[in-house]
Amino acid sequence: MTHAEREAATATLLVDGAKRGDPRAFDALVRRYRGRIFALALHLSGSESEADDITQDVFLRAFRSLGEFEGRSEFFTWVYRLTVNRSLDARRARARRGESSIEQDDPRLERAVQVDSGGDPRRAADLRQTYARLLRALDLLPAEMCTTVVLVALQGLSQGEAAVVQKCSRGTIAWRLHEARARLETAMDPDRFLAQRPKPTSSHLEDLLTGAGFPVLDLAFPK
Repeated sequence: MTHAEREAATATLLVDGAKRGDPRAFDALVRRYRGRIFALALHLSGSESEADDITQDVFLRAFRSLGEFEGRSEFFTWVYRLTVNRSLDARRARARRGESSIEQDDPRLERAVQVDSGGDPRRAADLRQTYARLLRALDLLPAEMCTTVVLVALQGLSQGEAAVVQKCSRGTIAWRLHEARARLETAMDPDRFLAQRPKPTSSHLEDLLTGAGFPVLDLAFPK
């Protein structure tokens, strides 16, 4: 049994226990997935306080709707879908109110720099400039395309899993990733940017800038 299969089997047992009324089982599900759900909400909202509210709301909704969960998809893809919908609704509501969708000190940027800089101030400064530019470009993508990038490139879901979360075909996911890569590369202007840098900022970002793939900014640690 693979790691993914073991994860799915454990989640299924916990869901079954929670449906039978065992509060410890649902608490275990929350502990198991809260970090990933918070990170997803943070990626999509750009606000720590809102991501925390979204995370609490998602698990509350999941608990109330647990009886409706039939197990046709994995539990984590179900709560991921709830998180995506809740995050995008919140972002659209802020836009209607004319509010900025991103906090002034972008928490995604600070967390990514903290993870990747290794405590080196010079590297942190280099990464901060690079990641700020990348996040601005990411936020300018259409909402569904941005969500696909976050799910696959930043959260590590397979294209099939992202298709389940977003209720679309794998072909749509593949097209969004292809189109997003082109748009991000244009926004980052890799030729000029690479010429200015004395060394790559990270292997993941290097993949993006050279057109080989997307960066994986690991923000999915528990809050």
